[in-house]
Amino acid sequence: MMRLPACLLALALVFPASTALWLEAANAAPPKASTATKNAKNPGAAKPAPDAPAAATTGIETEARAAYIVDFRTGAVLLDKNSEERIPPASMSKMMTYYTVFSYLKEGKATLADMLPVSEKAWRTQGSKMFVPLGGRVSIEDLLRGVIIQSGNDACIVLAEGLAGSEQAFVDEMNKKAQQIGLTGSHFTNVTGLPDPEHYMTARDLAALARHIISDYPEFYKFESEFDFTYNGIKQGNRNPLLYKNVGADGLKTGHTDEAGYCLTASAVRDNRRIIMVLAGLSSMKARATESERLIEWAFREFGGYALFKPGDTVDDADVWLGDATKVPLTVASDAIVTIPRRARKDMKVTAVYDKPIKAPIAQGQSVGKLVVTVPGQQPTEFPLVAANTVERLGAMGRVGAALGYLVFGAKR
Repeated sequence: MMRLPACLLALALVFPASTALWLEAANAAPPKASTATKNAKNPGAAKPAPDAPAAATTGIETEARAAYIVDFRTGAVLLDKNSEERIPPASMSKMMTYYTVFSYLKEGKATLADMLPVSEKAWRTQGSKMFVPLGGRVSIEDLLRGVIIQSGNDACIVLAEGLAGSEQAFVDEMNKKAQQIGLTGSHFTNVTGLPDPEHYMTARDLAALARHIISDYPEFYKFESEFDFTYNGIKQGNRNPLLYKNVGADGLKTGHTDEAGYCLTASAVRDNRRIIMVLAGLSSMKARATESERLIEWAFREFGGYALFKPGDTVDDADVWLGDATKVPLTVASDAIVTIPRRARKDMKVTAVYDKPIKAPIAQGQSVGKLVVTVPGQQPTEFPLVAANTVERLGAMGRVGAALGYLVFGAKR
């Protein structure tokens, strides 16, 4: 049996374990705290997770003036070309118009069955039309289909005037709501998207708005995938070219003016993965159809979503300092899933980073570090690491024993 050094025996005799000197040692911070890492293997099949940091852009050429492709669940950016540049959004800005209408419906300020009057201003509005009758009344449900499917400028004016009293009052609500959901590169002066130098958006904002439409109002998103709508005896097809191709598309909105070129904000789903794509400034309707199909196929083909850990999975067992347990399992606070190029999966490295040992007391769910995922050529992705269990602090005598054990035997390795 190891004997205590004479100096420690003397200290123990002069200063009993209950004295301030020993308690100070027992309450001290963990000795030689350091950053510990642990590598994890690449677990199996993909399943996208929300709000993970975006990956770096992987390049592909496009003739679009601005292009932005993002994974819906992870937020990983797959393509970024001039995504922060202000662009004329044309009819894509109608997404903000009907997003605002959706808020009226969700908040109980209106219903789909409500009938709104058609003013002369609405009836005379130029550009794409739903062909609402002058002096007539139209249900909000029909008007929404008129906006989403037929891109009717007249339907937008009827909605704005009927819900807010005037187009300008409704535009003010659009700008306020845009700020609330973080559209920092957008400003609206009308509800139609007709040209105005002060009416602009960015490709990044358009993608963010699409995500909000899908997430915030799934009960109304169904209108986006309807192929056609007939109103006032006039049948018009949905202008989204991807709906007519076998690519998994289910929304959202096209746009075109001479200044904006041919534009599209689209969403498509395959194998439980959703991709959002924004293209602006294309030269023709054909170019919009061809380029959007090519890029959505590229996004699904070249990138995969990979599940690493889910809450409750043990990422690592961390040493504990002065706790009633010597170890605490670490887990993730939410699903840890990344979107990366498929060819880079073999080079993916997953590392648990935290200072060890972790000082007790430790609460279940307490943030203790981070899980860092790195792939060559990509920005690292991080997920919070939390304690899976509660670990109580040792009592005074227990802490004395732990401190004494450290003094005698040194830190555990």
